Formats: sequence, C-alpha cells, structure tokens
Amino acid sequence: MIEIKIRRKISKKKYTALAVLSFFAVVAIWSIASAVGFVKEIFLPNPLKVLSFFAHSIKDGSLWENSKISVYRITLGFVYAVILGIPVGILMGSFKKIEAVVRPLCEFVRYMPVPAFVPLIMVWAGIGESAKITVIFIGTFFQLVLMVADDALSVPDDLINAGYTLGTTTWNTIFKIIIPAMLPRLMETLRMMIGWAWTYLVSAELVAANSGLGYTILKSQRFLKTDAIFAGIILIGVLGLVTDRIFAFVNKKLFPWTE
Repeated sequence: MIEIKIRRKISKKKYTALAVLSFFAVVAIWSIASAVGFVKEIFLPNPLKVLSFFAHSIKDGSLWENSKISVYRITLGFVYAVILGIPVGILMGSFKKIEAVVRPLCEFVRYMPVPAFVPLIMVWAGIGESAKITVIFIGTFFQLVLMVADDALSVPDDLINAGYTLGTTTWNTIFKIIIPAMLPRLMETLRMMIGWAWTYLVSAELVAANSGLGYTILKSQRFLKTDAIFAGIILIGVLGLVTDRIFAFVNKKLFPWTE
C-alpha cells in the first residue's frame, strides 16, 4: 500500500500537469452533461455555444470594450484601496491605540454585504464611473486594512527591540524594520485582495452601467442567454487569474527567498 505523506512535495511538471488536467476534466464533464441532455441547455449551455459567443464578441469588438472598462474600474478601485489601506493597516499593526480605534470599525463593516451599499453610493457618488469604483473600493478597503495590520503584527518583536537597542526612533523602526520585514507577506495580501476586487465587479456594475463584463452578465440574465452569462463569468475568471499570476511572478522575483 502506497503511503501518501501530508504536504509531500511534487515536481513542478507534475504540479502543472495536474492543474491543466483538472481544467480539462471540468470542460469534459460540462461537454458530456450538455451533449447528452443531462441538464437542460437553458441551465447549462453547450461549450461550443459559449465559444461561439466569444468569437462573435471578438468580431464585433464588444469583448474588448467591455473588458477594457471593467479592468479600468477594477484597477482604480483597487489602487485607491491600496493607497489608503496600506498606511492605515501599518499604523494599526504598529500602535495599539490606533488598532483599538480602527479594528472594531473595520471588523464591523467588512461583514456588511457590499451590494447593500449600492443605493447609498448612487446617492453619494451619482451613477457615473466614480460610483462603480467606489463599490470596488468599499469591497476591498476594509478587508485590506485588517490583513495589512496582521502582516505588520507578524514582524517578530525581537527585530523591533533590536532596533530600539541600536538607537532607532519609532518612525525609523517602522520604515526600516517593520515595512521591509513585512513586504513579502504584504505582496501576498495584495495578491489575495485583487481577487476580492474581481468578485465585486458584478456588484459594481449594478450601478446604472451600460458597459462592462458584469453589465453583460446582468443584461444576458434578463433574456436567459446562458451562453453569454457563462462567457462573462469565464472571462472574469481568466482576467482574475492573469492578475493573480502577475502578482505571484512579481513576488517571486522581488522575494525569491520566500519560496
């Protein structure tokens, strides 16, 4: 009997092969289920119809336009959350008084469903691009602050105490010890949060949108065009995977010792 060890490492080729195989297995099961009529086509379209929708969307240019506007909204919402969230998170992870003020509020707000904010955001920011970006910002900011604070708290006290022993000031300790020490974990946090941002895209494009991948999915729902719904979902997944791989690549190049 072959013993399977917990966390036993496998070669990179085998890992890649298993990953690719899992995608092929899902597509194969999907194809068989739709081909034999196991599931009605209105619920599960044939993969060929989804590919046909992709081809048509590429031909008429709508795929590129919708993808471009969605990436723009995701990027701005995420960047604003990063610009504000990282400093707040570092301060919260460094000073207990700031943590006492900020953490309970963030813990409270992060459990609120983001779509519930849509009516308020329409009142606050109107129905333009700023409203859609705000939805993504709210969906990522509070989670990001808490995770960055945990990254800062992960820096060993021994490093901080050693800095004080050598005569560093509080702010020098933050900029020369805490931030450099937490950077590898911070990059992983940003990688996770860009994934969160993509999950809020459909909610963001509820706000009086007339373009974007989320809008395409919602419009297709009204007419029960499940091939278009599947195409939109798959494309969002692909774009999200691409951004995830970009963050993973940058992290590996900047901090190779974390492998």
